[in-house]
Amino acid sequence: MKNQMIFQRYEFKYLMDTCQLQAVLAAMEPHMVPDEYSHSSIRNLYLDTSNFRLIRRSLEKPVYKEKLRIRSYGRAGGEEKVFVELKKKYRSVVYKRRISMPQEQALGCVAGTELWPDNQIGTELAYAADFYKTLRPAVFLSYERDSFRGVEDEDFRVTFDREIRYRQEALTLDSDTWGIPLLAPGQVLMELKVAGGIPLWMAHVLSEQGIFKTSFSKYGTAYEDILLRGQRGERKYA
Repeated sequence: MKNQMIFQRYEFKYLMDTCQLQAVLAAMEPHMVPDEYSHSSIRNLYLDTSNFRLIRRSLEKPVYKEKLRIRSYGRAGGEEKVFVELKKKYRSVVYKRRISMPQEQALGCVAGTELWPDNQIGTELAYAADFYKTLRPAVFLSYERDSFRGVEDEDFRVTFDREIRYRQEALTLDSDTWGIPLLAPGQVLMELKVAGGIPLWMAHVLSEQGIFKTSFSKYGTAYEDILLRGQRGERKYA
């Protein structure tokens, strides 16, 4: 899955506590197995303009929205390969396109000191960078993820994200994952990634446990927290 470069699917998010998590995991056992990369320490650099144009637009819940980020699965030095991703959402369908390159090259492309790769996805990223003009790393956001895929339907994926943290300093993927937590203690964010409908057995356990869909956005929540802390005059980090 990490090597896949083009995605088209629906994504549904759910916040749950540890008791609900155990019930969901028990229901998943006959139907799902850990995917090829069962556990990942995911690190992201979300790209935005100096006035946070992309995330402000996203929070308005338009019919179409997009996000850009640089992602690694674990700590990544300057010469190590990372993914530059363009994630679009149109009428609830998520489209994700990404390309792999060394982190230093990726940051150079964003800064305009290097050329984007001469291929279709590189051209799309170059267009986005030119369109937004002042694009730069705005927020570092990390989390621990456990991933599962369906036994019969491998396109059905379930992920559980814990320890979601963000910061506005040390904006590199070659650093520790310190920052401000976005989830309450014991809280977990589950994402269902499907090409069509949610399996009936999953719908049943969600109903039984009183687990409901949420519009939780990691970057959006981080941005709102940045604004709130700024209004309060609080320190960025404890």
